Amino acid sequence: MKSDRRGSWYLLTGAILGVAMGLVYSWLISPVKYVDAPPYALRADFKDEYRALVAVAYMYSGDLLRAEGRLAQLKDENTAQTLALQAQMALANDRPEEEVRALDDLAMALGGGVIPANTSTVSTPQFTSIPASSQLSPTPLIMETSVGLTPTLPITPTVSNVLLQISTHTPQPTPTVTPSPTPGAPFVLQESHMVCNTNQLTPLIQVEVRDAAGQPVPSIEVFVTWPAGEDHFFTGLHPEINLGYGDFSMTPDVVYSIHLSSGGQAVSDLVASECVADDGSRYWGSWYLVFAQP
Repeated sequence: MKSDRRGSWYLLTGAILGVAMGLVYSWLISPVKYVDAPPYALRADFKDEYRALVAVAYMYSGDLLRAEGRLAQLKDENTAQTLALQAQMALANDRPEEEVRALDDLAMALGGGVIPANTSTVSTPQFTSIPASSQLSPTPLIMETSVGLTPTLPITPTVSNVLLQISTHTPQPTPTVTPSPTPGAPFVLQESHMVCNTNQLTPLIQVEVRDAAGQPVPSIEVFVTWPAGEDHFFTGLHPEINLGYGDFSMTPDVVYSIHLSSGGQAVSDLVASECVADDGSRYWGSWYLVFAQP
């Protein structure tokens, strides 16, 4: 009986030693190394670096299809919202301005089709002169510009021979251009109204910022001031609502003023007002303000 008990202990001790030696070998001596792992298997911080690199590459190349293909490998549920949220986090963490702008541009391109300015091409014009007696249709002329050639312009125009500058290239159909934000143009208050929502317990200052094309603009800093202090918030932190949306919680009976960091029109005298529900109960309403570029 004693020999049988001792044999059982030997088996248990051997199993424990075997497991311990296996863990030491797999963790310390020869740990597992991942090689050529797909992007969706990366750690969260490495995924952020991957998105930033893709966004910077898109900012310089303007190739949206390639950027979409690269980001698709991350298998994000909503790529545009993820990029917008990462841009907000990058701005809050004082990341380089170029990285924040690149993430913003790519998020807006994926969400609304905004074309960055550096993707436009410029071609060179060649001009010729024709007399006014020629039969010309009143169709608008398409002018093409290019680099390196200087057009020859008439020095002394006369009434009998008016020189018209036209392109020698075959006119192409005029492309549909998507308006883009005017650089430096201030945002102006386009809409302001009180919102009554029984599901919203706290009164808010809700701000939506749009560019000249009507597209939402994230990463806009909004300053809020009141007699006892000041604070700020950013648009884009609620991509599930709108990439250009941001809000701030109000305290009843306190008068607030807001203005955008990019300048433009300030709004003052914002006070939480009461709303009346169908059952006669009262609750606080919120202000909804829409700013847009002209």
